Amino acid sequence: MATLTYVYSDSTAVLGPLAVHAEPHSYDLCEVHSERTTAPRGWEIVRLAPAYVEQGPTQDDLSALADAVREAGRPKHLADPEPVQTGEVSRRGHLRVLRGEG
Repeated sequence: MATLTYVYSDSTAVLGPLAVHAEPHSYDLCEVHSERTTAPRGWEIVRLAPAYVEQGPTQDDLSALADAVREAGRPKHLADPEPVQTGEVSRRGHLRVLRGEG
């Protein structure tokens, strides 16, 4: 992925890394289109984007996935501890259900 912007005063098209923020007159391009993009006749194209390299999952991605799988597989009786206060019916995280006085 890359972002294409124009500098009209210099007749230059700039193809650089994918922009973090949306800018007027900038266009995000996929790998195929960023490689095939040409500038209009009389214009120069400056390519700042490195060649596209397929990135696999990062260590953070794998850790987050492992944590999610562990949490999903955790038995419910371990996730919800026993009530600890008088009148408490159940608990989930920081939320508690209390027996009504009624």
